[in-house]
Amino acid sequence: MTKVVKSDQEWREILSEEEYYITRQKGTEPAFSGKAFDITKDGVFKCRCCGAELFERTSKYESGCGWPSFFKGISNDAIKTEQDTSHGMIRTEIMCAACDAHLGHVFDDGPEPTGQRYCVNSLSIQYKEFD
Repeated sequence: MTKVVKSDQEWREILSEEEYYITRQKGTEPAFSGKAFDITKDGVFKCRCCGAELFERTSKYESGCGWPSFFKGISNDAIKTEQDTSHGMIRTEIMCAACDAHLGHVFDDGPEPTGQRYCVNSLSIQYKEFD
C-alpha cells in the first residue's frame, strides 16, 4: 500500500471544515446526524481523505448506534487500529491505513461472522457504486 502524506494545509484545502475536524483531528459527528447510506447497489466505501477502499457494501449493517456500522474491513491491511484513552474511556480507534484518517472506533458487540462493529463517522467515508 502506498502511504498518503499531506501537510495540514493540503488536508484543509481538500476537506470541508467538518471533514477535517473528524478525519484529521479525531472528532466525532453527533449520532444520527450523518449520511445514512441506505444503499442497495453493490459498491465500496472509500476513505474521504485519500480514496482508499475500506469497506464493502455487503459488510454494512444497521446497528442502531447512529453511525454507519460494518462487521469487517475490506482487507486486513486497509484499516489500522490504536488504543484510544480519550474522554475517560478505553476504546479501539480505527484509521485509514493509507493516510491515517480517523474513521471511528471498533467494538466487540457486532454480528457474526466477526462479532465486530466498526462504528464509522459518515463524514470520513464516501460511497462508490460498482459500474
